[in-house]
Amino acid sequence: MVNARLRERLAQRALLVAPGVYDMVSLRLADTFGFEALYMTGFGAVASHLGLPDAGIATYTDMVGRVKQMASQSRAPLIADGDTGYGGLLNVRHTVRGYEKAGVSAIQLEDQEFPKKCGHTPNRRVVPMDDMVRKVAVAADSRSSADFLIIARTDARTALGLDEALRRGEAYAKAGADIIFIEAPESEDELAAIAKRTPKPVIANMVHGGRTPVLPVARLAALGYAAAIFPTLGFLAAAHTLKGVYGELLRDGKASAPLYPFTEFNELIGFPDVWDFEKRFAETE
Repeated sequence: MVNARLRERLAQRALLVAPGVYDMVSLRLADTFGFEALYMTGFGAVASHLGLPDAGIATYTDMVGRVKQMASQSRAPLIADGDTGYGGLLNVRHTVRGYEKAGVSAIQLEDQEFPKKCGHTPNRRVVPMDDMVRKVAVAADSRSSADFLIIARTDARTALGLDEALRRGEAYAKAGADIIFIEAPESEDELAAIAKRTPKPVIANMVHGGRTPVLPVARLAALGYAAAIFPTLGFLAAAHTLKGVYGELLRDGKASAPLYPFTEFNELIGFPDVWDFEKRFAETE
């Protein structure tokens, strides 16, 4: 059964902040902070699972397993990237049903041509608007619960301009999307126009190093955004730290940078439950 908390929370019309999670360690750690939702980033999940770029290489089978694993251990509602739906309209139906069954609270679908690319990289192309309208309608029809939310993303801003992206956002809202995601606006003024002119709740994608200015959450709230995701924050921080400690080990033969305490990591990953089980059911000679 789908967790209704995300829909209920968005109805409160106050900004929801969801950090990006990309593997089980990042998910379990982010979940300890009490965020009201978490965002499974396709970019990060593909990079951590396959070691490959987010360029349409990952399949539905690659991703739904990760989705199910993450949702099973997340206390917060999980928003999951579903790329383009992994094929035609029948594939979109299968993807929506699979993600809903896996336990996430929302799926994000986009209007890029296949193979899709990360929304802050060049050479992205979008399908005709009517094709995506049908995709959104199929997604809304395929879910078994209205509490499972459909996020419709358009990448039209980069190739076709902001007005076309806004036109698509309105069309996708009419087709049944619960949340609109206009990717890669290039200024604060564009972010403001999106929030003002979109008829459904809108999500801001704060990609560190991307095309969109990363604004404080208070500013996004003032602009009228319903949610803000920070997909790259976790894996860029982790990669920065790993680069430092691995480089220091090779260069100096030691690693002296501050590390997450081993005892706390044991607790984070669930060892106390293992030890308690062993005390209760340990074999005796």
